[in-house]
Amino acid sequence: QVQVVESGGGLVQAGGSLRLSCTASGFTFESYAMAWFRQAPGKEREGVSCVTSSGVTGDYLDSMKGRFTISRDNAKNTLYLQMNSLRPEDTAMYYCGLNDADYCSSLQRRYNYWGQGTQVTVSS
Repeated sequence: QVQVVESGGGLVQAGGSLRLSCTASGFTFESYAMAWFRQAPGKEREGVSCVTSSGVTGDYLDSMKGRFTISRDNAKNTLYLQMNSLRPEDTAMYYCGLNDADYCSSLQRRYNYWGQGTQVTVSS
């Protein structure tokens, strides 16, 4: 049974940092592409960043460049998102998704499994 659990969210002031984690089990973690998506209130879920099993990354938001970094530790079955210089507009629920076809996409329908999300709130 595939399980995906996000953690690391919280309340932070603008300019602060957070590191999100996504721990997964029930499948061969190192063989799947993993991605972070986010969904703000009243908005659609949008892709943030992705990494394939071989470490190829894709970034989907211009606003994140230079601030967010995706990484994975296959030995720990964990995906990370380091977020620096956070802004109020980064406030959202952040979700981890996995794609068993092992390619990156900004489309959420390409991902087979999802976690429940972790809330990030950035105050001004």
